[in-house]
Amino acid sequence: METAPSRGELRAHLVRTMIAGEVATPRQNNLLHYRRMAAGNPYYQFGLELKPSWTERAVLEMMVERCGVNPDPGHIFGDDTIDPDITLDTLEAMGERIGLAARRRENVVVATGHPATLTPLYQAVARALAGAGCRVLTPAAGWTYEIETGYGGSELRRIVYAEPGVAMLEGDDHRTHHTHDPHPMEAMLYELSPVAANSALAGSGEAKPDIWPDLAIADHGWAGAAGQAGIDTVGFADCNDPALFAGAAEGKIDVVVPLDDGVSPHHYAPLTAYILDHAGLLPAD
Repeated sequence: METAPSRGELRAHLVRTMIAGEVATPRQNNLLHYRRMAAGNPYYQFGLELKPSWTERAVLEMMVERCGVNPDPGHIFGDDTIDPDITLDTLEAMGERIGLAARRRENVVVATGHPATLTPLYQAVARALAGAGCRVLTPAAGWTYEIETGYGGSELRRIVYAEPGVAMLEGDDHRTHHTHDPHPMEAMLYELSPVAANSALAGSGEAKPDIWPDLAIADHGWAGAAGQAGIDTVGFADCNDPALFAGAAEGKIDVVVPLDDGVSPHHYAPLTAYILDHAGLLPAD
């Protein structure tokens, strides 16, 4: 594990690699996703039951505040932006929550809908938490469901785990796949406790089951489903994925780090070290 960069060093890295700052996500794609989330399209809500009061304009204003996209509603073509200082602030908050989990030796679930790019980051965090005495849960391994592929076709997806416990989806081609779906996390929680998964214990006053996540570290629908179930959730989201930011605005998601989630995996190594350093889990030289 590399040493943690300073805040200034990491800010420069974020901008240089286009993880934040001027990013390669098309503005027109962002606005389309904002419109679809506001319209209640389930694919763009990531398993969260969001308030019906969201409008496309309100989503844009929220994304300006929480992600740093261009505030001009007249900007409808070209690339968009992510504020690197918001990314840094939320990386620090994520690290602090992960550090708390380590000190408490909490039960944790870790999952990604971006296995091609974010897996090494999640693996490093899961490994550090396991080393600190946390239980990294791996429920519903091998659980399958069908997805539609268009033109009446379908494919199977199954939950698999990368060591030491990072959930992701694999297809019949034995390759991992990108997903927005909340269903796999819902299946994981159902296996741990059908009652808890169905009742979303947050605020219910009921006791947690013996094995239940205290913290989810995830993205996309994995994070949305965990937050909807009342689990403390920290995660990552791109500027074209407004649902987790809306979930944070509604108090269902604890921390959302805005970043481009599709750059080369090695570019996330400094972020990983920064998170672990703020968690107090970075290995000593």
